[in-house]
Amino acid sequence: MCSILGSLSRKALLGTIPLRCTILAQRLASSATPDECSQPAEFYDIIIAGGGMVGTTLACSLGKNLRLADRRILVLEAASGFKQPSMDTYSNRVSAISKGTHRLMKTVGAWPQIEATRVKPVLKMQVWDACSDALITFNYDDMAENIAWIVENDVLLASVYRQLEQVKNVEIRYSSKIEGCKLIRDGVDMSTVQLSNGDRLKCELLVGADGYNSLVRRSMGVDNFTLAYNQMGVVATLKLAEGISNNVTAWQRFLPTGPIALLPLSDDLSSMVWSTSVSEAKRLLQLDGISFVAAVNEAFNKRYPRNNLLDDIMKNVHSLVSSTTGQRLESAPVVEAVIEKSRAAFPLGLGHTSTYAGQGVCLIGDAAHRVHPLAGQGVNLGFGDVQCLTDILAESNYAGLGVNNLAQLLKYERQRLKHNVPVLLTTHGLQRLYTTDFPPLVGLRSVGLTITNALPPVKKFLMNYAMS
Repeated sequence: MCSILGSLSRKALLGTIPLRCTILAQRLASSATPDECSQPAEFYDIIIAGGGMVGTTLACSLGKNLRLADRRILVLEAASGFKQPSMDTYSNRVSAISKGTHRLMKTVGAWPQIEATRVKPVLKMQVWDACSDALITFNYDDMAENIAWIVENDVLLASVYRQLEQVKNVEIRYSSKIEGCKLIRDGVDMSTVQLSNGDRLKCELLVGADGYNSLVRRSMGVDNFTLAYNQMGVVATLKLAEGISNNVTAWQRFLPTGPIALLPLSDDLSSMVWSTSVSEAKRLLQLDGISFVAAVNEAFNKRYPRNNLLDDIMKNVHSLVSSTTGQRLESAPVVEAVIEKSRAAFPLGLGHTSTYAGQGVCLIGDAAHRVHPLAGQGVNLGFGDVQCLTDILAESNYAGLGVNNLAQLLKYERQRLKHNVPVLLTTHGLQRLYTTDFPPLVGLRSVGLTITNALPPVKKFLMNYAMS
């Protein structure tokens, strides 16, 4: 924990970067070497490295902001082109969209397209401990509001791309692999990007949205704390047994090896994320369909060995709070089948860079932070970065400070650290706390979960903070 906190602290730099010169040719020539003069670099105000969900949404958010209408924006995407989502099958990679992300998607105009394609609201969430059956539920009174929306990543990305087609000051270049970056810290006057095809590009602001192996971050030369959990997240699309009247609940059970979650996709389909050991993940991928479904149902229903003393403690706690909550543990829906070819797995880990911003460069999304999926916050943190950076760049440009003012970029960094670090530390702590069946720790987390569930104001605060 101390290592994480240590990596977050740094001395704030003061000063600003000069504004854009009125004559672009003079500025480009000022840093060009004799070799570079034969191949002059093309200029953009803002270059976004990475055309995934977060990078593309940033481009759309910046391009649609009237205070940034005079800025030329480029998105560099290594893939050869955009692939439209399949309307016949659901993708196995989905996101639980928070209220903040929902507002952002409305702002950039993508939400109507998402709704017209596929989205499933979540009205309730139940989380419980397999070692004690301690539980907590999240929902608004009378299910009056959604606590989240489950959206396939492909659907969200396609909806944002559709909006980008209408934004004149944003350009997307596919098959654009970045070979290297030179930043102002390296002695050049502007951030410079070298592509694998030989093209050179310059910009006032380079935004790294290129994932947790970010080349832009490495070029910044900043510390990046990483921690491998030695776990993998197994994902799959599952068909539920008949009898589910309204599939609007997200289910998450903490097993001794990691959490398993079911997220609603439709009335009879749910998306699964199962965090487990690497060896167990590989075994699950190799099972036939029937055996895999049996393993999933067992994970949600298996009764693990109990400690008698812990059971007695929990009975006393339940007797004290049952009249307050009036809640009982509900069973997760029975899984009937796994959709063919929907199973996959990816490694899980923690990451956080010590610095989000520098002269002429900043980081967003997984390039800056990576969290465990147990709280469903990873992509929402990235979209929070998008909203914050858009607001600050728009304000800075409107005030005549340009888009590469260091003081303004550090303002973005400070605001996001205040939100991202608590979420990162909380998810890391939960991952450590719930991947053990050591009785004292099981008792501690079970009592805490049960008491928290009995305090509606505390639950509402946690829900609003996580989904804001």
